[in-house]
Amino acid sequence: MGLSKGRLKAWFNKKITDPLLQILRRGTEPKQLAFSAALGITLGIFPICGVPVFLCGVAIAFLGSACHAPTVMLANIIATPAELALVVPFLRLGEKVSGGPHFPLTSDALKKVFTGQASQDVFLSIGNALLGWLVATPFFFIALYVVLFPCFKILVRKFGGAASTPKIPISVETELNPKPRVA
Repeated sequence: MGLSKGRLKAWFNKKITDPLLQILRRGTEPKQLAFSAALGITLGIFPICGVPVFLCGVAIAFLGSACHAPTVMLANIIATPAELALVVPFLRLGEKVSGGPHFPLTSDALKKVFTGQASQDVFLSIGNALLGWLVATPFFFIALYVVLFPCFKILVRKFGGAASTPKIPISVETELNPKPRVA
């Protein structure tokens, strides 16, 4: 059973476009949105699957109001395909930085992993992938922020909603002591 183009578009609108538009319409500053999106994507490409969501939660709790939580989480979700695609480049970068042995990505190596014969090599390769991510993270974050800030400025200007109703100050006396109705 194939995924039709209409169903894919509906899914994309529901999961990506609509939440992004809601974020833009809430009046958040472009600087905060760019910071939060860059943070979410940078943490979202962490090379161990499942960990980025936890890292984003910790970052949101630690940074508090300095970041926009929905933007961090949406960017994290959007970064998932890149996370999977960048595991091998992070592994190779970590191997270069550490000068460690090259972990072979062959079917024989996979058999050794599944049979438990390559456990030390697997842990070393995970460590190298983490090292590669740590080295690349500042560059990813800065590049993403620099690219996303002007984008969010334009998007907020285009889609950002102004206050729907102006706030009119109400005096406390009027609110607490309403005028009696004359019948």
